[in-house]
Amino acid sequence: MLIGIIEVIFIVIFVICAFLLMALVLLQDEQGEGLGGIFGGGSSTPFGSRSGNVLTKFTSILGAIFLLTSLGLSWINSSTNAGDVAGAAAAARQESSAGAVDWWQPIGGSDADEAGTENPGVSPDGGAFSGTPE
Repeated sequence: MLIGIIEVIFIVIFVICAFLLMALVLLQDEQGEGLGGIFGGGSSTPFGSRSGNVLTKFTSILGAIFLLTSLGLSWINSSTNAGDVAGAAAAARQESSAGAVDWWQPIGGSDADEAGTENPGVSPDGGAFSGTPE
């Protein structure tokens, strides 16, 4: 019950952060630098000048909250049973092949009684069918 409430709270925070991040990114100025300003900025700091306004700082904070809520949601929704992917695949393969017949094994048993049922492309005398009745 408590996990369900926490999950709903995380989802609400996640969705609000997503919409606020979209709005903040659209509101910000382009500032004309792009990736070139990061590496070739004319300041003495390694990654250009880091003096951001309120919108860029709020975007960074919302991005961190968005990342943390997404990690929290994935942690809440993970289960210990679903962690063994190889074991689950092997169990599903055994379950699906329990009543199945392999394609190379005859359906009626090991030896077919009727002529042509074991290998329908060969006539009972060993010759191939011509496709037209003789």
